[in-house]
Amino acid sequence: MIGSSALMKIVSPCWKPVDGRGGRHGGSAARADGLLWYKDLGRHAVGEFSMAVVQANNLLEDGSQIESGPLSWNEAPHGTFVGVYDGHGGPEASRYITQHLFPNLKKFASEQEGMSVDVIRKAYSATEEGFISLVRKQWLSKPQMASVGSCCLTGVISGGMLYVANVGDSRAVLGRFDRGIREVTAVQMCAEHNASVESVREELCSLHPDDPQIVVLKHKVWRVKGLIQVSRSIGDAYLKDAEFNREPLLSKFRLPEPFQKPILSAEPSVVTHKLCPEDQYLIFASDGLWEHLSNQEAVDMIHNSPRSGIARRLVKAALKEAAKKREMRYSDLKKIDRGIRRHFHDDITVIVVFLDPTMISKNFYHGPVLSLKGAGVPV
Repeated sequence: MIGSSALMKIVSPCWKPVDGRGGRHGGSAARADGLLWYKDLGRHAVGEFSMAVVQANNLLEDGSQIESGPLSWNEAPHGTFVGVYDGHGGPEASRYITQHLFPNLKKFASEQEGMSVDVIRKAYSATEEGFISLVRKQWLSKPQMASVGSCCLTGVISGGMLYVANVGDSRAVLGRFDRGIREVTAVQMCAEHNASVESVREELCSLHPDDPQIVVLKHKVWRVKGLIQVSRSIGDAYLKDAEFNREPLLSKFRLPEPFQKPILSAEPSVVTHKLCPEDQYLIFASDGLWEHLSNQEAVDMIHNSPRSGIARRLVKAALKEAAKKREMRYSDLKKIDRGIRRHFHDDITVIVVFLDPTMISKNFYHGPVLSLKGAGVPV
């Protein structure tokens, strides 16, 4: 077992925060503590935020970022962009998204002189095309890249509007104050694309009527072609283009029969919402959190806790639940090293974005530019 001090020497160089002020924006510095990376409190265009990531895989497969300030290359509009990218098969896709999706968004927002659903869809499409092109270029030297993919959850707050786009099974939840019952209630702000959801299986069957094996129940888990749980992703080229369904890709990823059209999609579901004073905060998190906490449990925890460090406390609550399910103590779970830790829980990323209604209502922003990428992204 690697000691905590030795582990810090290994992971700290990979977990350097990226922002213009050494990790400080009117709040705490970003820090690493063993397999946990966190920024307890910082400022964004329309409020404050808290962010935390805990690693379980041998290589951290989650990517994440928060960007605040100009959302286009020509300085307008302004706002906040949040991204959570839950990778699978390796970290390459989530890292690629972290480095390319926001620049793509700024490019299309510049061309259309504003934020829109179309801008977001185009940014997703360009990011998907860029990663598949990279897979194609590296096919002979790194064929395993064809089996790497990532979920992709993003939120954009601009001009009093919230845009939430999603491919995969990460989740965005809004904490809204209900004046009738005088409590904060949880409102899920995105559709999830996991084969465990009946409507997702029905969608897959309708898109592939001639394939009785499009979804398969394997080891009590529904999987697309018996291989993957999500029906939408960035990457996973081996399930989108038949050119990758051959050697030198490992045989466990190759399908026995050729396919004519993509099995998975990279098309995001997009939700728009006009923000109002009752909207208190947003939680953007990878599936690793929602596996152990319900929407309302997470919202209640934020409502009853100080803002500073809330993302870290949500991660800790999920880890405690993971330990409880395996009939072990949280203190013992913390001692388990990355890689082995994956048998107990997934990588978990949480970004809590607090909303200040007085700032949301303004049509301009003159605050500091924020660009903070989470743990695991090379800088």
